[in-house]
Parts: sequence; C-alpha cells; structure tokens
Amino acid sequence: MNCYKLGFKSAQAHLFEIELTIQQPNPNGQVVYLPAWIRGSYMVRDFARNIITIEAISNDNPVIIDKVDKQTWQIAPVEGELRITYTVYAWEFSVRAAHFDTTHAYFNGPCLFLGVEGQQQNPCRLTIPPPDGDTYREWRVAIAMPAENIDAAGFGDYISDSYEALIDYPAEIGTFSMAEFEVKGRQHRIAVYGLHSADLTRICKDLQLICSEEVGLFGELPINDYLFMLLVVGDGYGGLEHRNSTSLLVSRNDLPRGKLDKVSEDYRRFLALCSHEYFHLWHVKRITPEIFLQEGTEKEVHTLQLWIFEGITSYYDELILVRCGVIEREAYFTMMAETVTRVMRSSGRHKQTLEASSFDAWTRFYKQDENAPNAIVSYYTKGALFALLLDLTIRVRSNGSYSLDHVMRELWKRYGKRGIGVPEGGFEILVADVTSLDLGVLFDLGVRSTQELPLAETLMEFAVEMHLFPARSSKDQGSVVNESPQVKDARPVLGAKLRQTEHSIHILQVYDDGGAQHAGLSAGDEIIAVDGIRLSSEQMERYIGEQEEGVPIQIHLFRRDELQVVNVMPLPAPADTCTIHLQPYPDSERQQRLDNWLNPNESLS
Repeated sequence: MNCYKLGFKSAQAHLFEIELTIQQPNPNGQVVYLPAWIRGSYMVRDFARNIITIEAISNDNPVIIDKVDKQTWQIAPVEGELRITYTVYAWEFSVRAAHFDTTHAYFNGPCLFLGVEGQQQNPCRLTIPPPDGDTYREWRVAIAMPAENIDAAGFGDYISDSYEALIDYPAEIGTFSMAEFEVKGRQHRIAVYGLHSADLTRICKDLQLICSEEVGLFGELPINDYLFMLLVVGDGYGGLEHRNSTSLLVSRNDLPRGKLDKVSEDYRRFLALCSHEYFHLWHVKRITPEIFLQEGTEKEVHTLQLWIFEGITSYYDELILVRCGVIEREAYFTMMAETVTRVMRSSGRHKQTLEASSFDAWTRFYKQDENAPNAIVSYYTKGALFALLLDLTIRVRSNGSYSLDHVMRELWKRYGKRGIGVPEGGFEILVADVTSLDLGVLFDLGVRSTQELPLAETLMEFAVEMHLFPARSSKDQGSVVNESPQVKDARPVLGAKLRQTEHSIHILQVYDDGGAQHAGLSAGDEIIAVDGIRLSSEQMERYIGEQEEGVPIQIHLFRRDELQVVNVMPLPAPADTCTIHLQPYPDSERQQRLDNWLNPNESLS
C-alpha cells in the first residue's frame, strides 16, 4: 500500500505539502509522475507545473531525484521504504484543480497526488489531518472516499483500492453547509461552500426526484453513497463527474431561496447541471470508451465517441427534469429551443462532424479562440440534438416498442456493469442489436457528415412544431409560443458578438458571412463611435436594427492603438433562432407518442 498525507503548509501562500510513502519501491529506481489531465475534462493541463519543491528520503538519507520530463521524476535505487515530500501551489478556483486559502481547501487528486509507476493497482491510503491554528478549528471534510479511521469532522485516514480511484475523489475542506437525502436507501449528501442563502430542503427534494428517475432509467444504483459538492460564487457554471461524487461551480443566484413555487430559469439551469453530472455516474464513469480503460492520464487519449458520452448525457439531463415532474413541459421545450439556437448560431456545424469534434476536443473544443463559432461544433449541444433525433426516430420506426432508454439500459448491462469499455463503433452496433433497426443512414448523416439534422420533421411526429426565425434581439435565445408563429422581417445586424466596457465596445467574435466580416472588422477591435456617435452596445444594436436595408454605417474603431474608420453594411439577421409550438389539438397517435416520450412512468421491458 502506498500512503499519502495531505499537509496544509501555508494558506497565505496557497501551498499544500504532500508526503508520499512508498513501502516497496522499485529496486532499480522508482519513477513517479503527475497526470497531465483530469478525466472528464479533455485538455492537457500540466498539473505538474504547480509542484514547487520535491525531495526524496530513505533511511533518513536524501535520495537523488531527477526530473525526466515535464511531469515525471526518476528516483535513485534505495533499500527499504521511500518517502517523497513535495509542495504544490494551489490557487485555481475551479472544479478541475486545487485551491487553498484561509477560507477553505479544495482539491482534485490529479493536481496533488503523484502516481507510482508499476504500482498503480496497489491500494492507497490518504491521511487528511486537521490544519493547525484556531482559524481552522471549525473546518471539516467532505469527500466520498471510503473512510478507514476518521473523527467527527472527517479528518483522518481514507482508503482507495487503486491510484486511479485515489485521484477520482475530490475533497472540500473548510466550513460548509451540509444536507442529505436518500435514493434507494443510499445516502446522498450535499456540501455547499461559499456565502449563500439557499433552500437546501428544496434542493434535496428536487434532487431526490431527479436521481430516482435516473436510477429507474438504468435499472440499478451502482454505489453505496453519493456526494454533491457545490462551490458557490457570484457568477460561475460548470461541473465535473467522479465515481461517486461531483464538483459543481454554481452561481448563488441559481440556487433557490425562500419559498419557491415555480422553478426559475436560473434554478432550472442548476438542476440540469446536477442531472447531467449524476447521469455520468453510469454514462462516462462506468460506461466508458474502451481506449480510456487502456490508456492513462499522462497524455491525450483520442476517441470519436465523446458525442455519445457528453451529447447523450446533455440530452437526458433536461429530459429527466420533465419526466420526474420537477419542471413543466413548456420549460423543457424552452430549454430545447435554446439548445437548437446555440447550434444553429455556430457555422462550425458546416465544417466539423460530431466524430471530428470528439476526436479534436483536446486542441479545439477545449482551446476555443475568437474563431470558434466559425470553425467547430460542440459535441455537447449538437450531440444532444442528435440524441434527441435518434430517440424520436427509434420510437417512430419501432412503433413505440423501443427508445433510446432501452439502448442506454442495455449499454449499462453490456459494458458499464461488466467493466468493459465501449469500442469505437460499438454504440451504433448496440443500437441495431437492441432495436432491430437499420439506422446507418441516420448515423452517417448525424455524426459523420455536416448536413443539417431533420429535427423539425421528426418533432412533428410528436405534435411539436419547430421553426427557425431571425432573432428579435441579441437577448432572443429561443422560445416556446402558444400560437403557431408567423414569419417576421429580419432586422439588420452587425454580425458580431460584442462586450460593453466603460467607454467603448469590444468585438469578441466575428461571424461568418456577416456584415462585420465582409467589412473587415476583427475580434479585438474597439468600437468608439457609430456614425459619429458614441453608443453603448445595446444602443448600437437598436440603432443598426432601425436602419433601412442597404444603408451602410460608419464605424470608428481602434485596432491595437491605431484609429481606423470602416464602412459596414449591416445584413439581415439569419434565421438561426428556434421557436417551438406545441400543437393544441394533435391527432391521438402523435399525442400518444409525445406522452410516452415525456412520461416519467414509461416502463422498460
């Protein structure tokens, strides 16, 4: 067993001190390393850059330790036990890294714990002692790692069955709110760090419904306990899945306060995030690409399947909310309209397939620049739309006998439950096995081409009208309407994403084939006047929208530190904004399909 001890070296300097004891090091010299990336977030983050000092000792004598590459160290041969002590700078407030100050400590294992080459399958003990000083007297530990010997505050010894397990248990240490609920008799905890006035009782009630619905979908709960860790900030959003926990970065405005009769848009977003990460308990953490089980975290691991794991999860995270009754149907279709709009506003969908987006996640999706909307497509959002299309197509073509639900349950039984990775192409084969349908043409169109998805036609089979119209304003992100919508004239737009500063407008992105691009405007340009007038971004949008078609505007801007004057011809807003209308009097067959799709009590045979 390899033993790790977490030391709180200096909260003011944001330094952890880690002590690693290797009881039986390689007699030819031990190699240790730190992962380059964290599972679930597909970008090389080079965590080893934060190791400030490192030394090795055996039998009270220093041992030579040489750095081999950016994240690997070679230690000279020793007889007996080897102890490595190193300090880690921890000042990244995110769900992927480590953060330590006088208010709390948070970490993900890949940021802190060195792997021992050749001993990755050995059990590991993690000791978390209480930090010294009255400042930390009220601190406690929230972690989902199995405890061996801990006190009432959670400080003490924890055990994991391998190194891969060790680095998959993030921890929150400090003062935080705690609540809990049960699903299938298993404890689920919520630890909330940060100033907030959230109604934890309401959150527990809603999460219990969501989690129970997902357990019902897969048919079983493969854990004994689960931990939601919330890092509450003024403005933030994101999450990362782990084997029996999740770390969530959330805005305090997204959390419910006081008596909440109706789920607000902000709270709905939070619940969808929780639903997404809990779904990963099966789909990613246990149902996973075969190559992820074969490769470690020292370098990029490429697969064409990320759209399956993130896209399908993104489809279900919102669907689960309406199925379990947490939100109404109108709210669900509003979220769908927003997803369609996000995809349609990315011309990158014409240039990159879902499989290519998955494969290139390391260098493109996770390293987006100002040209991203014109160059890439998200395997999350378009993947969710293809999952929607796949689900509805299976339902129609099988006359309601099968759905994507049946596929997911079989995916769990065939791969996740047995600890077998999904091979490239394995998901498509499984869909055919489960449904007895030949859907190769649909997969070719949806994941291996850049053609548009036939969503409107397919949704119509479920009494749902989907239309694409020009946006009414920059705030129009898609909507649900009560009456069949009418086509409206498109207003002139600049064709760029803007950010308002105190005295000027900065261009963040320039969209393909828009007026801004045709005129040569670029990301980074600082607009100071439009037709000789200083305007805010909101005023500028309104001013351009009121112009007659074919009339140019004159823009004064700074590019770097040089003043330029550019004439721009605004163009009509493209039809990229989704409007959904639920037909009030559909025929009984379409209505039945809709009810079966959204029915939380649909049985799986």
